[in-house]
Amino acid sequence: MAASKRDLSIPWPFAPQKVDLNSDTNLLKLIAMITMFVDHAGKMLFPQYPIMRIVGRIAFPIYAYCLAAGCVYTRNPLNYFKRIVLMALISQPLYAVALAHVSGAMRQISFAEQPLQAALHFYVESWWDPSILLTLALGMLVIWTIRERQILLTIALLLFGWRIQGAIDYGFRGLMLMVLFYLFCQKWWLSLPVMVAYMGWWGLSGAGYELFGVRFGIQMFALLALPLIYIHTKSRIRINKWVFYWFYPAHLLGILLLDRLAL
Repeated sequence: MAASKRDLSIPWPFAPQKVDLNSDTNLLKLIAMITMFVDHAGKMLFPQYPIMRIVGRIAFPIYAYCLAAGCVYTRNPLNYFKRIVLMALISQPLYAVALAHVSGAMRQISFAEQPLQAALHFYVESWWDPSILLTLALGMLVIWTIRERQILLTIALLLFGWRIQGAIDYGFRGLMLMVLFYLFCQKWWLSLPVMVAYMGWWGLSGAGYELFGVRFGIQMFALLALPLIYIHTKSRIRINKWVFYWFYPAHLLGILLLDRLAL
C-alpha cells in the first residue's frame, strides 16, 4: 500500500533532479574568480581601463549558476549555506575598505581613542552595504525553500529581497537570476532562451553603451558568460572547495594591499 501511495504522488515540478548545463563547475568557478578579480582591480587600480569592468560582468552569472547547480546536487544545504555565511562575515570589513564602500557613519567613533568600540561600530555599519556573498546566501535560501516546497517562506523571502534590493549587490534581479538558473536547469533548450531574455532585459534597463541605435547598460555584457555555462567542457580540473570560498576575502586583501602600495 505504501508503495502504491508513492507511485500515485504528484512530483514537485520545482525540484530538479539533474543539471543539463555545463557540469564542469570547477573550471567555471576558476573563470568566475579570475573575472571577479579583474573587475575589482579595474575599479580600484586601473579605472582608466573600462574593459576590465566589462570582463568582470562575466563573474556573477557564473557564480549564480554554480550556486543553483550546487543546490540541485548538495546533500546538506545547511552546510552549504553556513560556508557562504561564514565567508560573508569574514569578508565584510575587507569588502568595505578594499572596494571603497566606507561611509562617514562607519567612522563616527575614533579608532585612536576607542579602538575596540570603533572596530565594532565600523563592522556593524558596514552591513548597510553588504558584499555579493549576502546576495548569494539569500538566493540559496530562496532556492532551498522552493526545493523543500515551503512556498510561504519562498514568497516571504522574495518579498524581503524586493524590499531590500537597493541594499544588496545586484539587487532583486541578481536574486532572480539564481532562481531562474535553478528552475530551468534540467532542460538546456528551455533554460537558454529564458536566461538570454532575462539577462538581455536586465542589460537594456541600463545606459552608457549603444549598438545599432540600441542603448544598453554594462550589465548586458553578462551575456558573455552564457556560452561558458551552456557549452559542455571536460577540463578535469580538481580544486578543493575551500579554495573557492577563501579566494573572496583573499582577493579583497590583495586589492587593498596593491591599492595602498600604489599611493
